[in-house]
Amino acid sequence: MSDTTISGIAWDHRRCWGPLDADVARARAEDGIDIHWARRSLYSFGEGDLRDFVDDHDLIIFDHPFVGDIATQGLMLDLGTFLTPAEATVFRQNTVGASYRSYEFEGGVYGLPIDSAATTSAWRADLMEAAGLAVPDTLEDVIALGRAARERDKWVAWAAKPTDLMCAYIAMIASWGYDLGREDGPFAPRDMSAAALARIMELREVIHPKSFVWNPIQLFDHMTSHDDVVFTPYAFNYINYAYGGDRVLTFGPPPRLSGRIRPRGLLGGAGIGVSARSANPEAAFRYAMTLVSPEFQAGPYVADGGQPGMRAAWVSPECDKVTNGFFSNCLQAMDDAYLRPTLPGFVGFFHEATLRLAAVVNEGASHDAYVDWQTGAYDALCADRRPAAAE
Repeated sequence: MSDTTISGIAWDHRRCWGPLDADVARARAEDGIDIHWARRSLYSFGEGDLRDFVDDHDLIIFDHPFVGDIATQGLMLDLGTFLTPAEATVFRQNTVGASYRSYEFEGGVYGLPIDSAATTSAWRADLMEAAGLAVPDTLEDVIALGRAARERDKWVAWAAKPTDLMCAYIAMIASWGYDLGREDGPFAPRDMSAAALARIMELREVIHPKSFVWNPIQLFDHMTSHDDVVFTPYAFNYINYAYGGDRVLTFGPPPRLSGRIRPRGLLGGAGIGVSARSANPEAAFRYAMTLVSPEFQAGPYVADGGQPGMRAAWVSPECDKVTNGFFSNCLQAMDDAYLRPTLPGFVGFFHEATLRLAAVVNEGASHDAYVDWQTGAYDALCADRRPAAAE
């Protein structure tokens, strides 16, 4: 009989819930933990309100840009008070890019990297080869591929719903070497923003017409169930589409924007944290540690469809083999991925920015007005974090 009952909230894709559900029986039998997992939508995961879940769940899987709000609103516990120095060292040594750092805020640790991801490119290697098309290296190559694909009754596509459109916009600017939100200047310089917009509009001319209603899951579901889309330049990578079916995707770095500049995607993934309202915080934390242990992540976690957050899995030859090279193809892009700011209020700023950018791209709204709003709104967030001047 189980000693402790805890509940958790996951997001609704096999990449998240697959290994969690698969471990329920083992946790009950071996650890005396009766764990119950609920699920929420991808939108809720990325842009919803965590206050809706902290009262009813011990463990919460969340997106790292929420960290500032989590810390300042007291929604989750600082796991640094649970971690031993040796355990913290394991996480730092096993980080994939900035994945572990993404859950730190003002000296606290509010999540453990159970999952890691980044915006990458993806393509149907079988369709590309059959059509005599080469995988593009630069964004100019992507645009040329889009035109060549149409001549063969194929498409280049893009996950370009407002959220994903904004992710690509940020990735482009980060690829030019600007650390958005952390420089002395505006969130995004006007000239770089205009340059990114110009490239987005060039892509808009050659991509599949459904691109602007697709998120990555919808795009990849289409690519692995139809044979008309051969390539996408930007979408958060998903291990589940790289193996296990007749139509599989190959993932790789996003296209370079120019010259020899190494491209940067956007860091994604998920952390697992303990609700500040948990009645069993120690048990919840220890179970979370089981899920993020390097051994579990490089074993059952991958075997049951998860996309691990620990580097031990990303450098494992066995994991790479069973996923058709997913890990080795993506690791450099993971390490190079841009980390979004995590200051309080960033998620709300980001959400509004996605809608305003989509209006610029799809409805002809003013780019200058967008940059003016973006600069003012982000500056206001930063001002809220500055200490008040002494009287």
